[in-house]
Amino acid sequence: MKAFWTIVAGLALVTACADDGPQLASPIDPPDAGSTITVDVELGDLWVRPASIDVEPGTAITMNVTNTGAMTHDLKVNGTDGTEMLDPGESETITVGPFSATTEAWCTVPGHREAGMSMDIVVTGAATETTDGGHDGHGEVATGDFAEIDFNAAPGEGWQPFDPALQPAAGGTEHELTLVADEIVMEVAPGVTQEMWVFNGTYPGPILRGKVGDIFTITLVNDGEIGHSIDFHSSKVAWNDEMRTIAPGESLVYQFEAKHAGMFMYHCGTSPAIHHIGNGMFGAIIIDPPDLPDVDHEFVFVQSEIYTGPMDGPGDLTKMLDDAWDAVVFNGYVNQYLHAPIRVETGERVRAWVLDAGPSENSSFHIVGTIFDTVYKEGVLLLEPDETRGGAQALDLQPAQGGYVEFTFDEDGLYPIVTHKFSNASKGALGLFQAGDVEVPAGAGH
Repeated sequence: MKAFWTIVAGLALVTACADDGPQLASPIDPPDAGSTITVDVELGDLWVRPASIDVEPGTAITMNVTNTGAMTHDLKVNGTDGTEMLDPGESETITVGPFSATTEAWCTVPGHREAGMSMDIVVTGAATETTDGGHDGHGEVATGDFAEIDFNAAPGEGWQPFDPALQPAAGGTEHELTLVADEIVMEVAPGVTQEMWVFNGTYPGPILRGKVGDIFTITLVNDGEIGHSIDFHSSKVAWNDEMRTIAPGESLVYQFEAKHAGMFMYHCGTSPAIHHIGNGMFGAIIIDPPDLPDVDHEFVFVQSEIYTGPMDGPGDLTKMLDDAWDAVVFNGYVNQYLHAPIRVETGERVRAWVLDAGPSENSSFHIVGTIFDTVYKEGVLLLEPDETRGGAQALDLQPAQGGYVEFTFDEDGLYPIVTHKFSNASKGALGLFQAGDVEVPAGAGH
């Protein structure tokens, strides 16, 4: 049973709650006031056993805490008093209390409490001690001091957009790369900073590219303060081997052969994966289809959602579980190509690679004022120029799907880049192509 729950957690099925994990066969009888009781506590991957303890007012608890999970955990009352961080298999005995009001203990690893890793300490006949909100992550409205995004604001001086230009695939057949996992504070909208969980310091992570048959040898280094992992959708390797979570300071080598063409996602898969992806820990890898024709320009657009936490803090997991995003963006910043339009010339052939990194929302990639004459989606060429003169208006993608479209601009002007789910275009998924030497009006929009 324990192995089953470890696999579920590793696969990031974050709907696992404390109630889903193993439970005691019977409740603990409340002890007399003023005494100390001893309880054996088991920390699994996204659950705590027991999930609740009843005590009389004035009772202290000695906890023999053992981490039986596959990840590092701790347990702290109100997030402050409790164990050190325990590696898998480690134990620690602590005494907490005495308790005069009902309260809660939880794992302080980001996202673990919200995913269900908590314990209620219920003082019979007493009031509930205030904590920082609900913890089960299911159907609750996220509350807190969240950063607020002003969609009409402009970036400050010195801001640089994510460069969407894509370079051709390298000539070699083996690609040796190092990806460094870390948690850093960065700007995601004008004046809004969040703690993003990233690869190589960028959100999204580096864009990788190769050809069918190429070998990718990726060294993942964890420079962060929590466990991280990596999952390449372009690979065919066992999940429990190269996609395993590594602790801070550790590294692993992930090697695979690119056997199929397409635009693939890579991401951290450490549980809860929605928290790691929702905090920016993803990127794109392009494996060129054979005989991919040359074009004048290639650009990459990775769509994702932003779920704000407090300023300089990580995104809110409860919002992620409730699909309550604050913004939808291309390449990690609100409306960035509205502030820095992408310049091309009229008549030039453009290929736009598009990945929906999610973690949860779909995409209908559209460019106002032109028509796609070529559409490639999930490894299949759906449309190409021929005597039928067919055209496409949007590339529809679900999370973790990707492809490309090709097009030209027939006249000088400005061409908005959007997801045609316009509620999201109004929440940050808006940019501009600038064809020719034309003036970009202040506050341009669509």
